[in-house]
Amino acid sequence: MATLRRLREAPRHLLVCEKSNFGNHKSRHRHLVQTHYYNYRVSFLIPECGILSEELKNLVMNAGPYYFVNNLPLHELITPEFISTFIKKGSCYALTYNTNIDEDNTVALLPNGKLILSLDKDTYEETGLQGHPSQFSGRKIMKFIVSIDLMELSLNLDSKKYERISWSFKEKKPLKFDFLLAWHKTGSEESTMMSYFSKYQIQEHQPKVALSTLRDLQCPVLQSSELEGTPEVSCRALELFDWLGAVFSNVDLNNEPNNFISTYCCPEPSTVVAKAYLCTITGFILPEKICLLLEHLCHYFDEPKLAPWVTLSVQGFADSPVSWEKNEHGFRKGGEHLYNFVIFNNQDYWLQMAVGANDHCPP
Repeated sequence: MATLRRLREAPRHLLVCEKSNFGNHKSRHRHLVQTHYYNYRVSFLIPECGILSEELKNLVMNAGPYYFVNNLPLHELITPEFISTFIKKGSCYALTYNTNIDEDNTVALLPNGKLILSLDKDTYEETGLQGHPSQFSGRKIMKFIVSIDLMELSLNLDSKKYERISWSFKEKKPLKFDFLLAWHKTGSEESTMMSYFSKYQIQEHQPKVALSTLRDLQCPVLQSSELEGTPEVSCRALELFDWLGAVFSNVDLNNEPNNFISTYCCPEPSTVVAKAYLCTITGFILPEKICLLLEHLCHYFDEPKLAPWVTLSVQGFADSPVSWEKNEHGFRKGGEHLYNFVIFNNQDYWLQMAVGANDHCPP
């Protein structure tokens, strides 16, 4: 009984794997990237590569900017000026910073103009807004979700609904947060957001980039048509997923008997590549930037390459209120929501999507 109880208490994880081809008109790759809104780390691995092309390097170095605004009143995100300047003229992203989704009040502004609030019970009741209990509250409801469609509100700024929400945020229950903000609009000037929030403490940031060359890396052998692998011929998608985690974490894969830190080793069959290029970008990274990076990696094999495949991995913010689209996200014991593309030289791809216990099944 004790063993069963421990198994029930262990956090569950869900990994969904699918395969397709970038040339397939039914391929979902672009939609799934565009609707995973809050990304803090992007990594790609290119076997048999020692240096990045100038075009790819420029994409990596131009993954920003994003902004940090200290102690920003929530009502600033629902003003007519903010809606007309940022929401209606581009894709605006906002996420509360340094808040814990399972303990604190958190807020996210989606690029479609939906404002999502995850509020504790007391705050929810004090705001007087309409919402619903969190799906991950358990028997005792401690968190509530409020969704406000700012595009709909902007159609009638004299409505009682807009007046009630504005009064709630300004007077009834004024809320302030530290926010990460980013705005995507083709051809826009980067200083727009800096000037708009100039009366607050705002800082512009660029994502951090780490580049490294891995020597004599043992890599799994993969076949694009075989997600489940073939014994002694190719590895399974799940084995690759575990291996990538070890590579990104800089784990020693030698499995030496005197290594007491890790006994993990590369799955078989495998092959040793002389060098592999690993790039990791960390910050507040927009889906639009990731789409550009994925598109460039899709064309990596336009010219003959030694590498049979490359990977692109994206990790979401553990404490964001949503994972994909409007799917509610919780932390539980990990808060993970991530996806990984394996891009093959024939334009086939594998897509792996993983979430933790307090999450919906990936779309």
